[in-house]
Amino acid sequence: MNIFRFLGDMTHLISILILLLKIYATKTCSGVSLKTQELYAIVFVARYLDLFTDFVSVYNYVMKLVFIASSLAIVWCMRRHRIVRRTYDKELDTFRHYLLVVASFVLALVVHEKFTFREIFWAFSIYLEAVAILPQLVLLQRSGNVDNLTGQYVFFLGAYRAFYILNWIYRYITETHFSRWISCVSGLVQTALYADFFYYYFISWKNNAKLQLPA
Repeated sequence: MNIFRFLGDMTHLISILILLLKIYATKTCSGVSLKTQELYAIVFVARYLDLFTDFVSVYNYVMKLVFIASSLAIVWCMRRHRIVRRTYDKELDTFRHYLLVVASFVLALVVHEKFTFREIFWAFSIYLEAVAILPQLVLLQRSGNVDNLTGQYVFFLGAYRAFYILNWIYRYITETHFSRWISCVSGLVQTALYADFFYYYFISWKNNAKLQLPA
């Protein structure tokens, strides 16, 4: 554990809490991509297959449970909650996310650090997470106007990946045998996808104006 990973975990947790606040407090999921939330649920389930077999620390165990439970709760709410599901932007959220799942799994079979069941699924989760935000960004671009909570959710989600890049750099410098290059490359790709959003988020913050993305 180092300060960059801790900050990454905290910004990730904040992003989830913001999204849960938006959905459960306002009873709306407008502007939120169900496709992205389903991808994140797949990511966490695939990554934490060791949940009941390997114990690292209480912190590690609790964070795994939180990420899995929260992602499944968000998907359930958007699909099943009698009020929230009516606000889902189905007509705008049309990204073919299953293609990302297939492509990520094929890539994991070809490019991995070790050919074992758990390592394949770990690599799959890393690749899929790198592109899981795409349906959300496309939905926001199509809708144009972005409400504050949704904008803050995406911002903190991007900040989480930025902190994890610093975490990997720190570990590469301080740890002799650190070699999670798959995480590093995928993290850079994921952060790059947020670049356009960060720019418009900063402009809206600077001008104290509502966040708007170009169509």
